[in-house]
Amino acid sequence: MPDISILTQRANSFASPKSTQPTNSLVITQVPRTFFQPSIINALRDHFATYGEINQWVPIASFCRIILVYYAEEAAEVAKNACDPLILTLPHRIPTVLRVYRSEPNPIFSPSSPTADENLLRPPPIEKNFLISPPGSPPIGWEQIREEPPNATPLADDLIAALHKLKLQERRSSREVLLEPEEGVGVGVYVEDCDMNDDDDDAEGVDWEYGCPSPARLRWKPIATAMPPMRVR
Repeated sequence: MPDISILTQRANSFASPKSTQPTNSLVITQVPRTFFQPSIINALRDHFATYGEINQWVPIASFCRIILVYYAEEAAEVAKNACDPLILTLPHRIPTVLRVYRSEPNPIFSPSSPTADENLLRPPPIEKNFLISPPGSPPIGWEQIREEPPNATPLADDLIAALHKLKLQERRSSREVLLEPEEGVGVGVYVEDCDMNDDDDDAEGVDWEYGCPSPARLRWKPIATAMPPMRVR
């Protein structure tokens, strides 16, 4: 194990506020990822264990922090006041300053407690577990079933029947009749081409190639507008 020196530096600027909610959890931040090795992590744990018995010690290298939970709230408060900031010195390295903050209280986890399973993530109930393919914990004799194909008729029958009625029944000049009420009472559906005019009838016999302006657009001329007022100098 390398020679690790842990120093505590107390400053008045880090004084504990009197209105702080008691907690049994602390978070050690600004821990370099290179420090997440057994020798350094165990040295830090032994240092914080001098302030009280530790219930949980959770190093999180991806977030560069360590979460620790004490059995007693008093131990967490003493460790916070004594170790923030914390100077960690390693051989041939620049001293590193770690910060210690209060965290949200955490429940005490005891492996010997009969309610220890309540703190662990449990599999879903059996009726919901079978919705996973394959299930999380397949029972003895479980076999994969052949799933049914997707629904070939995503639309309801009444909606399909209504769409069949919306077919072209009659063409009246520029208006297409899709659905006309009986005896003039009911809902009618009509489609009218508002761009259709007499000039378009003359252009039906003109050959038109894709990418070229249409003949109807070539005959279109913008309407002249009044010139805006100009300042006279």
